[in-house]
Amino acid sequence: QVQLQESGPGLVAPSQTLSLTCTVSGGSITTNHYYWSWIRQPPRKGLQWMGAMGFDGSTYYSPPLKSRTSISRDTSKNTVSLQLSSMTPEDTAVYYCARSHSIEVYTKQEDDYWGQGTQVTVSS
Repeated sequence: QVQLQESGPGLVAPSQTLSLTCTVSGGSITTNHYYWSWIRQPPRKGLQWMGAMGFDGSTYYSPPLKSRTSISRDTSKNTVSLQLSSMTPEDTAVYYCARSHSIEVYTKQEDDYWGQGTQVTVSS
């Protein structure tokens, strides 16, 4: 069973950079044909796909967030990380990492694995 766990700060000051880590167990982030995504859900809003990393290390970003988003990985630790710069209160959301067969993730589908999510609040 593949398990994903998000970790990082729950509170970020405006203009600062958010750094989150997704730790994966029960499966390798380099397994062919899987993508590792970051998705967030602001309060009272729908899921917003932010970006993804392919099994080969390629990256894909949602255009509205591309300039502020960076996804990286550490294959030795089997982790995928997210950095989101220039944080504003509008970035307050629950942040999820997920594994899927598709690059863009908007809903959980069969054979997708999601972490439980981590709350991130942007406030001074």
